[in-house]
Amino acid sequence: MKLLRFGEPGRERPGLVDQSGSLRDLSGIVDDIAGDVLGDAGLDMLRRIDPGTLPLVGGPPRIGACVGRTGKFICVGLNYADHARETGKEPPAEPILFMKATSAICGPDDDIEIPEGSSKTDWEVELGVVIGQRAKYVREEDALEHVAGYCTVNDVSERAFQSERGGQWTKGKSHDTFGPVGPWLVTRDEVADPQALELWLEVDGVRRQNGSTRTMIFGVASLVSYISRFMTLEPGDIIATGTPPGVGLGHKPPVFLRAGQTMRLSVEGLGTQTQKTIPTRH
Repeated sequence: MKLLRFGEPGRERPGLVDQSGSLRDLSGIVDDIAGDVLGDAGLDMLRRIDPGTLPLVGGPPRIGACVGRTGKFICVGLNYADHARETGKEPPAEPILFMKATSAICGPDDDIEIPEGSSKTDWEVELGVVIGQRAKYVREEDALEHVAGYCTVNDVSERAFQSERGGQWTKGKSHDTFGPVGPWLVTRDEVADPQALELWLEVDGVRRQNGSTRTMIFGVASLVSYISRFMTLEPGDIIATGTPPGVGLGHKPPVFLRAGQTMRLSVEGLGTQTQKTIPTRH
């Protein structure tokens, strides 16, 4: 299934994409794509519904983040060896974890704000993992059973805030709009192998990132198991699993975003995002 949320910010409604690509309204069945809906029982219930019985959604509505009520937005740093090297760092021996504020979450096609004082706003296409079942000290071989599905994430980053302003990476990762998620949550039964997905990103029509999840240092199952040893993962939590090479910081000389540009990005089978960059709003 392809599950999504549509409507104005803060008032999104749950929906699904039917086999013809049409958007169907699920709000008469569930209140959100969140919580128990993301567990195996909730997803099985949705699979039993004939999409043709659900109301069609007209127009082109705004698409929101594909999962609601996210408690934790966990990111993995330097999880592609070639990306680590382009930033001048060695590939890590264990996953590097940091948090992105959940207030950064936005829809896949929402505008991206360039923060006040920013000189190094950057892009990062990533495979997102959405937790469906509570996970605490799970074994790697059981880890994918705790995953509801997958989505496209742009881990937008301000590199100067991240590395030149003291403290942890979270400071450069958490500005409003720095977490586009979606357009869809594709349930795990439709992703045969999360370690065999192509991903790419363009800025103003110029391809900046090309990669494959095959080259991740720590795969999805390994990450879910590892993270569950440090914190309990709950339904709706999102893990952004790292980015392939081609970020602005890695170019020589570096290339960063400015207001008035357009990003397009996608993870294979998980939908495409399109964002315009704008000055920050108050």
